[in-house]
Amino acid sequence: MVYLTTKLLTNTLYIREVKSVVEVRRKEGESGESVVRRFTRKVQQSGLLLRAKRRRFYEPVQTKRQIKEDAIRRKGVKDKREYLKRIGKLEEWMERQGYRSYKGSKK
Repeated sequence: MVYLTTKLLTNTLYIREVKSVVEVRRKEGESGESVVRRFTRKVQQSGLLLRAKRRRFYEPVQTKRQIKEDAIRRKGVKDKREYLKRIGKLEEWMERQGYRSYKGSKK
């Protein structure tokens, strides 16, 4: 579970996750903008936001076989599209598949 909270106290900015904390203390005579800038830089370097974004949507774990099958399927579709483009029938195929328009069309 990720709890991302940011609070601006009198001299401290911090973000808290279950296992780690990023904290920036305001230096004497430092402007608020520079504190926020240092804070955002530290948060980005810590990787907290990336972890939170990754956990936003649940993705079930795939087996090696599923990963290989998906890669083979994607490669097959890519090869088919390249072949159809080479022989000039890609637009026709795209229309039959239900695509609205093709960016490379010459119309």
